[in-house]
Amino acid sequence: MNRILIAEDEERLAAFMEKGFRKNGLMTVVASDGEETLQKLSDEVFEILLLDLGLPIKDGWTVLQELRSQGKDLPIIVVTALSDARNRTTALKLGANDYLTKPFKFSELLEKVQSYLS
Repeated sequence: MNRILIAEDEERLAAFMEKGFRKNGLMTVVASDGEETLQKLSDEVFEILLLDLGLPIKDGWTVLQELRSQGKDLPIIVVTALSDARNRTTALKLGANDYLTKPFKFSELLEKVQSYLS
């Protein structure tokens, strides 16, 4: 079964995403900060990471850079409130596979996730 790691510190948004993915037969795990995200990725296997850039402790930028410098190649979709085109470009240059700004339609997120899982 496909496992998704949701790195999101906003509890309501994380719960919303979890509920939607589970409804669609996908398993999810939530990490609420950057340290926890990196720990879960070293301890468990996930098929995709949904990464908020504004995470506490270690922000999403740091998580993204650390994962790519370690050679981790799992798909990473940045899900963030930062809608500036420069942030999108920077995230993609640092190794993100996709970029989605908040607020978003769940169907759009699901479509992006499924495209990486198929």
